[in-house]
Amino acid sequence: MAARVGLLLLWGLTLGPASEAAVMVETRPKLWAESASPLQPWAQLTLTCGARMETQDFQLFKDGVALEPVHVDIPAITHQFVLGDVTRDNRGLYHCRAGLSGGWSQLSDLVEVSGTEPLPAPRLSAEPVSWIAPGLNCTLRCRADRPRVTFLLMREGDPPSSVMAEAGHEGEAIFSVHHAGNYSCSYRTHAAGGPSEPSAPVTVEELAVPPPPTLDFWGDGARVLQPSERVTLSCVAPLPEANFELWRRGEALRVSMASTSPDRIFFLLDGVEGDGGPYTCRYRPPGADAAWSASSAPVELVRSDGSLPAPDLRADPADPRPVPGSHVRLRCSVPGPGLHVALEREDAGGRRLLALLRPAGAEAELELRSVSVADSANYSCVYTDPAQPSVGSAPSARLELRVDGPPPAPRLQVLGSRVTPGRDVVLRCEGPVPGVVFELLRAGEEDALVRVGSARASADLVLLAAGPEHAGNYSCRYRAWGPVAFESPRSAPVQLQISGS
Repeated sequence: MAARVGLLLLWGLTLGPASEAAVMVETRPKLWAESASPLQPWAQLTLTCGARMETQDFQLFKDGVALEPVHVDIPAITHQFVLGDVTRDNRGLYHCRAGLSGGWSQLSDLVEVSGTEPLPAPRLSAEPVSWIAPGLNCTLRCRADRPRVTFLLMREGDPPSSVMAEAGHEGEAIFSVHHAGNYSCSYRTHAAGGPSEPSAPVTVEELAVPPPPTLDFWGDGARVLQPSERVTLSCVAPLPEANFELWRRGEALRVSMASTSPDRIFFLLDGVEGDGGPYTCRYRPPGADAAWSASSAPVELVRSDGSLPAPDLRADPADPRPVPGSHVRLRCSVPGPGLHVALEREDAGGRRLLALLRPAGAEAELELRSVSVADSANYSCVYTDPAQPSVGSAPSARLELRVDGPPPAPRLQVLGSRVTPGRDVVLRCEGPVPGVVFELLRAGEEDALVRVGSARASADLVLLAAGPEHAGNYSCRYRAWGPVAFESPRSAPVQLQISGS
C-alpha cells in the first residue's frame, strides 16, 4: 500500500473517496431488541446498545427525546436498557449513542417498539448494485432489529412456495439473486410465528451489459492544453471492483495507469500523439464470464499550439456588469466554418473548459442563463482545426464579467407527508447554482445545523431522529468559499411541526 501511495503522490494523485471511506473507522453503534422468549416477542424486552469500542457512557433516545445517560464503572462494549413488558408508556421509536472521545457517537439505526404483531418491517438493500448482468449477480441484504430470527425473501409475482429462507443469527441475512424483479423481505421469531411486515421493495434489473462508467478529467485537465502537455483521465465504475480499458475511436489504448481504489482507474496521457480523442472507457467486473460494460460518455481534449490568429469574443448584451438574473450570450467569431471552438472561464481557481462547440458557421455561441455572482470571471475562447491535431489559435482577449449582489435565494421544502417523532426529517434545499455547500438554519440562529456539499443545484438536509425540540421554523442557504466566494440569502422559512411539541 505504501509503495502505491508513493507512486500516486509522484503523479499528483490523492486517495479517492472510496479509499478514504475504506480507512475511516465506523463509530455508529448498533441497537437491537431481544425478548425473554421468541414465542412472546414483546415480553420482557431488552434493548442492547453495542458500541464500536469500549466506553463508559451510553444513552437511549425515545421518539427523538434523549433519556437520562448511563455511566458505567467499567468500560464496556454493550449496555442493556431493560424496558420490560411493552405497554403504551414505553412504545416508541428508539435510537442509542455511545460515548466517544469526550463526546458522543452518531445515533444508531432506528428500532421500532410497537408491542403489536405483525412485527415491524426489516430493511432490504442491494449489494453491490441493484442489477444483474452476464457474469455478475446481485446480493440482497435483509436486516432486522432482532438476532436469531429466520428471514424470508419474496419476489413479486412468485408463488408462496418459492420463498427463500435464511437464518440470521446476527440480525441479518444475505440472499444471492439471479433473476430480475421486485423483492421484499420479512422475518419471523419462531417456526410457528407469522412473518413481520414486509420491507420496502427493492427492484433488481437485468441488463444485457453493465451500465457505463464515468470518465472525466482529473485535477486541472479540463482546460485548453499545450500540444505535449500531459493530462489524467479518471474512469469510475459503479462497482466496488472492476478491470478497465481506455478507448479512442474504436481502438483500445495501452497507456500508463494507476489506481487509488479498485472501483476506479487513472489513465495518464502524455500528449506525444497530440490526439484530442474523443476518449471513452469501459469496465468489466471480476470473473471470466463477466461482460464488458457499455462505454462511458466521451471526453474530448482540446490541444492548441497557439499558431493561428486569435478569435474575437464579445458579450451580448455588451455590459461587463450584467444585471443579476439576466441572460448573457458569449459569441466567439472565428475565421470560417468547420472549426472547433473552446470557451474557457478563468477565476481565482484557475482556467476551466466551459464548453466545446462545433458551429456550422463562423461564430460559436454559448448562453449563460440567469447569471449571478457565481458567473463572475474572465472568459476567453480558442479555436482548433480538427484536420490538424494540436493546431489551434492563440486565445482571444479576455472578456471580464462581474455580477454584483448576492445570488438568488434558494427554496426549502419538507419531503414526506408527515413528520413522526423519532424518525429522520428530510428537507430539500434547491437553488440555481450547482457545486455549492447547502446549509440548514433554525430561525434566530446563525450556526448551521446541517451542512452538505453537492455537485448539483440541490441537496437533502437531514435532521436525525427528530423530536419535539426540533419543532420550529427553518430556512436554508448556499455558499461557496472559492474560487468566487459568495453566500445566498436565506430561503423563505418552513415550519416544522412534530406531534408532541
